[in-house]
Amino acid sequence: MTGCKSASTPLAANEKLKKENGADKANVTTYRSLVGSLLYLTATRPDIMFAASLLSRYMQDPSQNHFAAGKRVLRYLSGTLDYGILYKAGKESCLIGYTDSDWAGCLDDMKSTGDMFSLLAQE
Repeated sequence: MTGCKSASTPLAANEKLKKENGADKANVTTYRSLVGSLLYLTATRPDIMFAASLLSRYMQDPSQNHFAAGKRVLRYLSGTLDYGILYKAGKESCLIGYTDSDWAGCLDDMKSTGDMFSLLAQE
């Protein structure tokens, strides 16, 4: 893919999305289809769970900024096609957990967001 740069993270760092951002409205049907597809993919790609759930907050009235964030997740996925979940029997396993949160990070209602990711690593 020449000329197409994949994103290194599903969402831009420190970018805050909000309901009313002054941007033009996006096509609701297309946006809902995009977010629905991302939510479906979270079964095998838990690394996009936070991004998919964040984007699903804006399914009622999405803007072009929300749609651009969704396209960034698609670019991230296209650059990480070899990522996935594979479990093998008979291997030693180690459970690893990560957590992250923000305090009043949603600019619309000042709610906090927290997330946890668990990984079963096999050596």
